[in-house]
Amino acid sequence: MHFDILTLFPDIFESVFNESIVKRAREAGLVSIAAHNIRDYATDKHRMTDEPPYGGGGGMIMKPEPIFRAVEAILDLEEGQEPEVPVILFSPQGRLFTQSVARELSRHPRLVLICGHYEGVDERVRQFLASDEISIGDYVLTGGEIPALVIVDAVTRLVPGVLGDPAATFEDSHAESLLEYPHYTRPQVFRGWPVPEVLLSGNHAEIVRWRRREALRRTFERRPDLLAKARLSPADRDFLQHLSEGAAKICQ
Repeated sequence: MHFDILTLFPDIFESVFNESIVKRAREAGLVSIAAHNIRDYATDKHRMTDEPPYGGGGGMIMKPEPIFRAVEAILDLEEGQEPEVPVILFSPQGRLFTQSVARELSRHPRLVLICGHYEGVDERVRQFLASDEISIGDYVLTGGEIPALVIVDAVTRLVPGVLGDPAATFEDSHAESLLEYPHYTRPQVFRGWPVPEVLLSGNHAEIVRWRRREALRRTFERRPDLLAKARLSPADRDFLQHLSEGAAKICQ
C-alpha cells in the first residue's frame, strides 16, 4: 500500500509516521508514504498556491493549477488524463469516514490524499480531479493534514501483515459496528477495584459470551445509533431487549 499526500506542510507527517505501527509497517515494506509539497508545483517565482475568491469574501482559496500539476506529476499522467487510483479530497462536504470506509480504501494498492487549507479549494479540483471526498467529522479543522493522518493510520492497520494478529482488526471498536468490550490486566485488584471474575475463570466460552455482552452493553449505553448497522444474533437481540427494558424501568 502506498500513500501520496499533497500538502502545504509536509513536515507535519514525519514525526507521526516514524512511530509505532505505521513505522513498523514502513520498515517491513508493507506501507510506503510520500508527502509532496504542493508549492513545488507552482510555476510563479513566489510559488503561490492561494488567491482571493472570485466574488469577494474573506479568506483565501487554494489554486487549482499546482494541485492538478502535482497529481499528474506524481502519477505520471498526461495533462487531463484521468487517474486510475483514488484521489481523495478532504472536505466537510465529503462522506463520513468510518471503519467500513477504511476497509474499502485498504483494498487499493495506492491512494492520493489532497489536504486543503485556508478557506477552501477551488471547486474545479472537486469536480474534475478528486474521485472521492471524505470528512472525518462534523467540526472545522485548519487543514486536511490531520484527516490525512487519521486515514493513513486507520487504513495501515488493515493492510495484511501489519498487525501481528490477523483477527485484531475485527475486535476493534467499530469493526463490527459495536464498541469494544472492556480490557483488564495485572494487578488483579487495583485500589480495591477487582478484575471481573469471569476473566479469571479459564472458561473461554464464558469469557467470549461476557465480552460480547459487554460490547453490546457499552454500545447500547454510549452509541446506540451503531446498533442499527451491527450484525446481531437472536441472543444479542434478547440481551439488548433486556437492557432496554431495564433502562425503561429506571426512567419510570
